[in-house]
Amino acid sequence: MTAADSRISPVSPDPAGRAAAVQRRTVRVLIGSQILGGIGSSTGFSLSTLLAKEITGNAGLAGLTGTFSALGAACASVPLSRVMAARGRRPGLVLGYGAAIAGTLVIVLAARLRSYPLLLAGMALFGCASAVNLQARYAGTDLAPAERRGRALSMVIWAVTVGSILGPNLGHPAEGTARALGLPPLAGAFLWSGFALCGAGLVLGLLLRPDPLLVAREIRGEDAAAPKRLTLKESFAVIGESPRAVPAIAVVAVSHTVMVSVMSMTPVHMNSDGMSVTVIGLVLSVHITGMYAFSPLVGAAVDRIGRIPVLATGLGVLTAACLVVGSAPMGSRAYMIVGLLLLGIGWSCGVVAGSTLLVESTPDRVRPSVQGASDFVMQGSSAGGAALAGLVVGTLGYSWLAGLAVALLAPVAVLVAVTAVRRPGVPAVVSAAVSADVPAAAPDNIPGLSVQEDVAPQVP
Repeated sequence: MTAADSRISPVSPDPAGRAAAVQRRTVRVLIGSQILGGIGSSTGFSLSTLLAKEITGNAGLAGLTGTFSALGAACASVPLSRVMAARGRRPGLVLGYGAAIAGTLVIVLAARLRSYPLLLAGMALFGCASAVNLQARYAGTDLAPAERRGRALSMVIWAVTVGSILGPNLGHPAEGTARALGLPPLAGAFLWSGFALCGAGLVLGLLLRPDPLLVAREIRGEDAAAPKRLTLKESFAVIGESPRAVPAIAVVAVSHTVMVSVMSMTPVHMNSDGMSVTVIGLVLSVHITGMYAFSPLVGAAVDRIGRIPVLATGLGVLTAACLVVGSAPMGSRAYMIVGLLLLGIGWSCGVVAGSTLLVESTPDRVRPSVQGASDFVMQGSSAGGAALAGLVVGTLGYSWLAGLAVALLAPVAVLVAVTAVRRPGVPAVVSAAVSADVPAAAPDNIPGLSVQEDVAPQVP
């Protein structure tokens, strides 16, 4: 038993107090790992399209790096969530970072060999870092009271701010490391990414103890030896039975797709306008600031104002962002800075509010599997968006990409409006395929710790 485990005894006579203590420790550890994970993810990803363009000389093919990264994250989401459902949050998160570290090594080799297929394979593995960074937000809600779920989730997202702002600006010094090792300059960013991801994995592996998901199950009196792991089909069945889980996932997926599609092609667009890597890094840093720095305010709004109003606000901000970047004059830094900042804020509203709504729209024992399915949809749709973004920019131009993004947001806005006027229904129940194994409405007798939708306060 570790020192942390002894301080938070599993035989504590005060379950609510124990939950609060583990929750505080969990959020602190997640903040530390997310800072390093943010550095690892953003340092490499911010220059991946430029590396692809350098290797292929084709801007359209450059957009596929974002596609393969998102595909890798999508494919990793379900297996990682199944590992978490069986063994807890820590093993799944550490496994994902390990795969991403392997991806950075493959990308460095691809840069050295100037191999585009190898670069795409490396980006698919590298995408696991994104899957981990996103899955970590749910770890912050395992023990959070219902009235503070939005803030708990947003704090984990906020922690990425430091690393993600710093990451894109490390491209220049990382080039020096690459040259010293005889590698192409852009490969240096992925070397630095690998070291940062190693640190993030170590923080989780050594310090995320006790595991918040396992503690939550123990407090609820569940059999930890027989956790319920759903297939992807079963997870979608559970989602389909909740009238609010569907719009939650729709907004999360579309918000992420619009953000990734526009952001991934922004460096190529700015580079074509003659802007330097330094300016590109500055714009991306502002964008990432919008994504993460304001998330605590977004989380507070989610808890105080309601999930649905913040979802609607996010869609509106994303629309404004696309209109700004789509109408930007050639070479205009100001338009790109404002547009990318709004793009980040809109993403934050959609992801924080949507993820919080999803948590309380599905039963406790199947949440890890449902969360994995949600991230599968989120990352898979963004992969398709990134692929099309490269083709659209290569054939029609960047302004067309922004316009098509606005068109994608419209039907989701209608779905949110319909949900807003519909009276909240009964809590989600587990589908027939799994109902025999998972109680749909297990009582929660822990004061101050609401972990089941049927006992959570109704929040718009």
